[in-house]
Amino acid sequence: MVPNSQIAHLNQQQTLFHPMIAFGLFIATLCTTTLAGMALAGVSAEEIFPLNLPSIAKGIPYCVAITLILTVYHLSQYIIAKRNQIKASLPYFIPVPPVVLGFPFGTFGAFLQVRSPMPNRKVLFDMGFVGPVVGALMTFPILLWGLSHSTLIASPEESGLFNIASFDPKASLLIALLSKLALPELTLNAAVELHPVAIAGCLGILIATINLMPVGQLNGGKIVHAMFGQRTGALIGQVARILVLLLAYVHREQQEFWILPILLFFMPSVDEPALNDVSELDNRRDFLGLAALALLVSIILPAPPALTHLLFGA
Repeated sequence: MVPNSQIAHLNQQQTLFHPMIAFGLFIATLCTTTLAGMALAGVSAEEIFPLNLPSIAKGIPYCVAITLILTVYHLSQYIIAKRNQIKASLPYFIPVPPVVLGFPFGTFGAFLQVRSPMPNRKVLFDMGFVGPVVGALMTFPILLWGLSHSTLIASPEESGLFNIASFDPKASLLIALLSKLALPELTLNAAVELHPVAIAGCLGILIATINLMPVGQLNGGKIVHAMFGQRTGALIGQVARILVLLLAYVHREQQEFWILPILLFFMPSVDEPALNDVSELDNRRDFLGLAALALLVSIILPAPPALTHLLFGA
């Protein structure tokens, strides 16, 4: 016989995850991101309400792009969790009406509830690696398509990596390369007025960047924990915090760069240990982990001046 307290605990575990709530939040996010896409496409508030099909159609590309990125990101983690018999919920999307808090993107992302400890460092690595990397791989073609449909403009002084109306990709090595690939005519004196799909792609890159940071319970923190052990992983996280702070100082004229070091400051330094936290990774996972960290570095480092002049002209 199972004691009543244990039965109650099992029932509580079974009700932790609510598929209908997850589905409802997903539908709500489709609505809020469509509204956001309409606004990002230049549809005025007067044109949005009452809703009409031509205006709605302008918001659908952004909606599809951003929800596809988030779905692939979190669904890949869900699949890994189920494959390893880890209790995890379906992704819970976070819809945000574009008029709330002045946040124009329609969603704060999504998350999974994971209630099981990682059985070993290999599973810990897989859970940390798959989401941001698969999400980034989905993001690249979306960003390329969006950039190719964006508009080149003369570069004003306020151009920057976080300015969707006057986007300057040179503050990121990877984004500079992708921008030149999508827009061969882009020069040093030009900026990009981003298409809504390109905005979704940039958000996807931002999501991957934050989550690949090797700090605490972020995906990158799980990766370095699995690769090097909990203590060394925590040390790497502290070094990463300092380096990101220095990077924000280098770009201090763009206040948005301070968001990341502030977020990392409030992150716990140490990730939860796996049940078997002494197991070693295989060579394939070690290589993939280094590749994920290299991807992070290529995003956060600015394009070197020599490469910038080579890509975009004198």
